[in-house]
Amino acid sequence: MASHIERRKFLATLGSAAAARPLAARPQQLPSRVIGFLHPSSAEAYASLMLAFRQGLDEVGYVEGRNLIIEYRWADDHNDRLPALAAELVGQRVSVIATANATAAALAAKAATSTIPIVFTIGADPVQFGLVASLNRPGGNVTGVSFLSNLLVAKQLGLLQEFVPAASEFGLLVNPSNPNAESDTRHAKVAADSLGRKIHVVYASTERDLGTAFAALIERRVAALVVVPDALFVGQREQLATLAARHAIPTIYSNRVYADAGGLMSCGANQLDAYRQAGIYVGRILSGEKPADLPVIQPTKFELVINLKTAKALNLQVPDKLLAIADEVIE
Repeated sequence: MASHIERRKFLATLGSAAAARPLAARPQQLPSRVIGFLHPSSAEAYASLMLAFRQGLDEVGYVEGRNLIIEYRWADDHNDRLPALAAELVGQRVSVIATANATAAALAAKAATSTIPIVFTIGADPVQFGLVASLNRPGGNVTGVSFLSNLLVAKQLGLLQEFVPAASEFGLLVNPSNPNAESDTRHAKVAADSLGRKIHVVYASTERDLGTAFAALIERRVAALVVVPDALFVGQREQLATLAARHAIPTIYSNRVYADAGGLMSCGANQLDAYRQAGIYVGRILSGEKPADLPVIQPTKFELVINLKTAKALNLQVPDKLLAIADEVIE
């Protein structure tokens, strides 16, 4: 009996102490809004870009863990998993679905719901793939950011030609499971024809395919390589840089993270800013704006980054013309 009375006194003391605690010291309320985040690759490969996305959310008042929960769905470089992952997010009745770095992810989300707002970040033309009615007035439940990197292949080929002016044939690395594969290949062939050059297309849909793709490039004796935008390739950027160096193939990419990882050169929009802008759009929609009224954001500037250390390792002289126009040169 005495132990029972003492236990009641102890619990009463705990209750009094909790009541006396200042409000600031008490656990905060659980986040009130839930959004979904759908990505074709992995969290590790896109850590820096995810920080930019959360920064955008923070700028409009939404902080993960404070007043926001983010339900992440990563396809780990298997695009065929995206429809099921999108359906999971719809089943959880999230307030907004953000999709990143893949037309396939945006298409999967759009196919899964016509009511939940969707904010994409993609490199392709969203009108071409039926994601929006127009860039200025998207209509429906979808809007986002297009960094248009899939449309830069002509410029990228021109930059490569500065390194290897005598080249007769370029290579193009494409992921056949990407919805952009056909249009990317078509644009590249048109661009190569305009330069009076040939282009040889090699394919990789998994990490294991990359070695085989480079072996085909060596057999063909291509002079240089364009790596088209793809989430798989971003995730394998260090392996790509290593393969390009090992086989002495000058290579250009669409995202500066490749150059940071040892790739020779990148030309494309600032994707950190694209992810930040996507975060802002998600926050604005959470605050009551409609995706139909938010124009698709397009880049105003493309950046050229050259890795001078890689150029020296490949015994390449960087043309003065490129050094003059480069936004950044990595020593």
